[in-house]
Amino acid sequence: MSKGDQVYVMREVAGVPGIYEHHGIDCGDGSIIHYRKTEDAIVTQTSLATFSRGNRVFIKQQPVSYLPDIVVQRAQSRIGERRYDLLTNNCEHFATWCKTGQSRSDQLARFGLNLDRFRLAEVRQLIDQTAHDRSPEAAIALFQRALGDIATAHASLKTQYQQAQHDQDTWHRVAEAALKQGREDLARAALHRKGEAKQRRDRLTTQLSELVEIQLNLERSRQWAAQHNP
Repeated sequence: MSKGDQVYVMREVAGVPGIYEHHGIDCGDGSIIHYRKTEDAIVTQTSLATFSRGNRVFIKQQPVSYLPDIVVQRAQSRIGERRYDLLTNNCEHFATWCKTGQSRSDQLARFGLNLDRFRLAEVRQLIDQTAHDRSPEAAIALFQRALGDIATAHASLKTQYQQAQHDQDTWHRVAEAALKQGREDLARAALHRKGEAKQRRDRLTTQLSELVEIQLNLERSRQWAAQHNP
């Protein structure tokens, strides 16, 4: 590990270890800048021990990145930020932006509910536990279709979410411009539209988070099946 590295540790969900990666930026002085979740998620600079919680620290390799000093400066520029969003601004989005300039989360893309992430024997084990009245073959077929439906729903909701976020940002800019021109009437109307877009975005955030939770539950079930079906 060295200054400017994008680092991560594996964190657990619901008692299951190794479910997701928590990312941050190494400052080179024994501290890490990352989105820390206490009551509210906030970008903060903490000790390596606080970041790792005793877990092994890995380095996220990027093919192209800023110089180490620039990476740390970018991370420092966002200390105090409270704009965490699981889908658009999570800890990996933050760290990757600091490192490469791109706000991207590779692990979020892996939450796409692809059937090929599961071995057939494990899928059959999971299906047999919940479809006792069907043949294994029929249950697996139903499971495949269900995964396809969920993946389609996820893609559709993500598109709607991005549009709602865009609308919210657009109406915010319109309101600011109207105020500068002394048009309080237009500003109020724009802020009303911004509020509607935010409500729509919040609803979609909840729905998308529920789909991610389904993925986490499937992962937990997969690990349970692996432990009980060697």
